[in-house]
Amino acid sequence: MKYLLLAVLNGILMATLATPAWSERVWDAELKRYLTEQEMMMAEIFMSEEEGLKIMLPKSERVRKETIKLSPEKKAQIEERIGWKFPEDSFEVYIGETGAQVDGYALVQNTIGKHKPMTYMVGVDSKGRVSDVELLVFRESRGSEIRQKRFNTQYEGKTVLDPVRINKDIINISGATMSVRSMSAGIKRVLVLVDEFYLKPAGLGSDTVASRKTDKGILSSIFGN
Repeated sequence: MKYLLLAVLNGILMATLATPAWSERVWDAELKRYLTEQEMMMAEIFMSEEEGLKIMLPKSERVRKETIKLSPEKKAQIEERIGWKFPEDSFEVYIGETGAQVDGYALVQNTIGKHKPMTYMVGVDSKGRVSDVELLVFRESRGSEIRQKRFNTQYEGKTVLDPVRINKDIINISGATMSVRSMSAGIKRVLVLVDEFYLKPAGLGSDTVASRKTDKGILSSIFGN
């Protein structure tokens, strides 16, 4: 009986240790309850990276991958440009090429939605414009509407000079605000990374584009065109 009681107590202890502590549970303010274990483990896979690349860089003869590493100074510069801090100091970039020409770039992003990170791929053409956005993995119970084309098509054509923010140039989805904010922030980061590491060194960056727009504006004011 003594050993049976010890076994029972040991079982209760192990079950207690295996159960997340109350402080570790996640409260959802909108639902006004803690998320269930099933909701916390949710992961809806929509597309693989390979499938995403075929969409982002469909006409490229070849796609190569390289890693860009951010020095503390460069990281601080990029954070200042996008207006938020992030933990990563390196990113993998897919570069589509045909002959000696760069067709575009694609980066996979992981940014926090409401409670957990979501994974999506952002395509940028050779001139620094968003060409496509595809949701790869979504880990929340709500908000996956951001994968629908009627929503994410509004990112297409955005450049590093655009705000890419809710209530600025991005229309929100009711009930998915955190997911929209997260995706918008990640897309802005991609645009800045491509601008800093690829377009500026090639003389096609935002500094050149901005100066051209400024020059054009001055000439228009002078000649009335």
